[in-house]
Parts: sequence; C-alpha cells; structure tokens
Amino acid sequence: MTDPCDLSATEARALIGTRRLSPVELTQSCIRRIEEVDPAVNAMVARDFDGARAAARNAEAQVMRGDALGALHGLPLGVKDLIDAAGLPTTSGSPIFKDNIASRDEGVVAALRAAGAIVIGKTNTPEWGAGANTRNAVYGATGNPFDPRKSAAGSSGGSGAALACGMVPLATGSDTGGSSRNPAAFCGVVGLRPTLGLIPSERRTPSWIQFSALGPMARTVPDLCLMFSAMMFEDARDPLSAVVQGTLRDRDMFARPRPADLARLRVATTTDFGFAPTERVIAESFRDKLKYLDQVFARIEEAHPDCSGADEAFAIIRAMVFLGRHLELLRRHPDLIGPNVKANIEEGLGYSAQDVARALTLQTQLHRRWHDFFGGYDIVLAPTVTISPRPWRELYPVEIDGKPTRSYFHWLALAYAVTLAGHPALSLPVGRDRNGMPFGVQIIGPRGGDLLVLSVALALESLLANDPATARPRPDIAGLKRAAPIADMPGFRAFD
Repeated sequence: MTDPCDLSATEARALIGTRRLSPVELTQSCIRRIEEVDPAVNAMVARDFDGARAAARNAEAQVMRGDALGALHGLPLGVKDLIDAAGLPTTSGSPIFKDNIASRDEGVVAALRAAGAIVIGKTNTPEWGAGANTRNAVYGATGNPFDPRKSAAGSSGGSGAALACGMVPLATGSDTGGSSRNPAAFCGVVGLRPTLGLIPSERRTPSWIQFSALGPMARTVPDLCLMFSAMMFEDARDPLSAVVQGTLRDRDMFARPRPADLARLRVATTTDFGFAPTERVIAESFRDKLKYLDQVFARIEEAHPDCSGADEAFAIIRAMVFLGRHLELLRRHPDLIGPNVKANIEEGLGYSAQDVARALTLQTQLHRRWHDFFGGYDIVLAPTVTISPRPWRELYPVEIDGKPTRSYFHWLALAYAVTLAGHPALSLPVGRDRNGMPFGVQIIGPRGGDLLVLSVALALESLLANDPATARPRPDIAGLKRAAPIADMPGFRAFD
C-alpha cells in the first residue's frame, strides 16, 4: 500500500477534499518519512512537527465541518531556508544568523498558508544561496537521495531532496543561476523559474534587477501547477509585481493548464547554448532522450539563441548583487562568511561603474537576441545542468572534461543563460543519465510564456512516463532508511 507521503499533491488534495484522506494522517506520514530518511540526506534541517500536527488537526476539522477549502488544503510544505516562515529559523545557511527566528511569514509563505498548506519545516540551502552545492556551516551538507555521497545541487537542494524522498509533496525554491532547476534535475523532481513578478518578493534586493525569482518545486508537473497558482499574488513592495497586474484573473488556468499539442510545436534543441561547458556524458544523455521525441513535434532541430557575453554579464551582475546584499556582513563578520560569498563580494569590489554598465548592456542585447530567436521557435529544450552529480565534498566543479572552469558558478551556464534572457524555464525529470543519476531536461519558453512551458511539460511528462528510460526516477527509500547518517561523513560542516 502506498504511504500517504508518497501520494502526489493533486492526489492527496483530492482525497482530502472527499474525506478519504485525513490531513492528520498525511502530515504524520510525512513526519515519519522525515524521521526515517532525513539522517541519510539532511534535507529538512529545521522542523515544526508540533505546529504541523496542530495545523493538520485544524485542517481536518474544516473538512469535517464542510468549510470551503483552499487549493492546497492539508498539504505539508517545506520552506527553503532563505525564506521566512513565522516561528522557524531563517539562517540562510550563515552562522551569523544561526539563532535568527522569523517573526512573521514572508509574503509567499503567507500566500501558501492561505491556500491551506501546512508548513512542516525548513529545507537546507548553501550559505545565502551561493553555489549550487547545498553545504553550509550551520546545518552541513545535503546529500543526493540517489547517492548521499553526491550533491543534491542547489541552492534549493534541501527542497529537491525532501521532495524526492517523500518528506513533503510541495516545497519552495528560488532561482538565480538555476537554484530551483539544478536540484530538480539532480534529485529527479520538477522545478520552475517563472517570469519575474508572477511571484513577488518583498525581500529580494536589489529589487529592480531582474535576476532572482521565487518558484514552486514538486514531484510532478500537475503538482507544480497547483502550487504555482497559489503562489501568484500582487505585492507593491516588489516593483516587478506591477508588471503582471491582472494575471490573477487567470489563476485557474495556471492551476490546471491543458497539455500542449506537441505536434504543432517548433522546437530548438541545444546541449550548450554555444558557450556552456557541458560535460560529454550530459550531452550524450541529452541526445539519448531526444531519440524518444524524434516524431513528436512539428519540427525539431539543433539551434540556439546567440548568447555572446553571457559569462561576462552574469559574473558582473551576480557580483554586484552580492556586493549590495552582503558587503556590510563581510566587514562586520569576516571570519563567519564562507568562501563562495566572500569570493563574489571581493570580485564585486573590483568592478567599476563602467563594468556594471557594460554587463547590463550585454544582458539587454542578449535579451533582444533571444526575443528574435523565439520568432522562429515555440520552445527550446536543453539539459538543465552541465554535469552529472558529483561528490558534495567538491565545493564546486573545478574542471569539466579536463578543462578548468572560470568560477565557482561557471558550471551553471546552461541555467544562467536563461536567467539573463528573462525567460521562464522548467526542469523536467527524464529518466537517468549515462552515469545512472537523475537527468533533467530544461523546457524554455518565450518571455511571459509560463503557461506554454507548463502545458508542454504536462504533455511531455505524460508521454514519457510509461518508459523506464524516460520516466521520473525514484530513490531507494528502504536503502536510505538503512544508510549511515550523512553527518558522519568527513567534511560534513566544512568547506575544505
């Protein structure tokens, strides 16, 4: 019999709504899975089991009274440890804030609770989300559910691992250089970077820079769509939120989009966007997956937008953002800042106003070239991440296929090309790579084409689900229950 925690969010919500599943039963099942499996992967790093049980009892009472129920009523939720949830720690993976307890819900958490979600705990993240390897000096490393010695990616690595293990059916993510998409790919789940403004953030700084986006993560595309619709709201504290006023009228369309007619789509595919240092095994695995799609689309061919200047633009803008957010912290606590954050701040101090102006100009030029490119294509398919999961002891890949990387984030180029262009992108699990680890395909739509991306993802997920070579992979839960604690592994809380 399926444990309630292994049900999809849409299945669980339907059962709750018809009184065939108790929110208490579902919440207790998720708590039990966390207690049994989390020692192996260290994904759910701060927990509020008593609060979750109380919220579940209240949710059950509402069901039994016949109250109106929200879209996420009774569904347990993991919240990334960069996002405030009242009464729980928000450490951002930084020792400086190891004792910081959030006094209120961040806007997106408030929206999810209003839809009926039950916050069960906080999921792990690298320090301030820097670097797509979920390790920090507060909670330690998060292991990949398919091999806890390997990275779960990041920065939403705790969310990705928790979802894959059945600890929660839904989890929040955020994405700058692929921070939702990368762990989705490494952990075999679904992650979305939406168009900025659809999910506002009152804490994102600098708020005018179109860079970091909050987003949903789930195990299936229908689950992600349901969660996404509940996360959409308008908030004038985020200056980008006003760009999409009126979108809430279409909330139901995002919650239950119709699968796309794939036979009508013009599709471009690329393994590297012309510049990303994609590992050979990833390029070959991607081509393996494309063989299943040869006759599916109206047209499919290798092509990509011109991404000239992407590396330079991303490096400078990223450094500028870190400089603005964290310079004072580095000055006050130089011994409590990790190597990735410190490197970005120091790099930022070396740039001039002329450098920043050039980076923003390069980004604008790239955006316009992407706009022109999508005049000939409906979607672009690409691998989500440039490498197959590696040991988390390697803070970041220093080389790919024998060639040195340029920085600790260079291996995220497949994701940050899309970030710079400002297009929505979803990472869909498509079987495993040639190394036997989960493999993610990035579905990228035109700017503002979030609904198209979701529709294509729905159709592809359904098409690929019946073949083990392309279906969503599942970790060995029984093996994780027996596994030695990840905390016993060397380097668990270190950066060497």
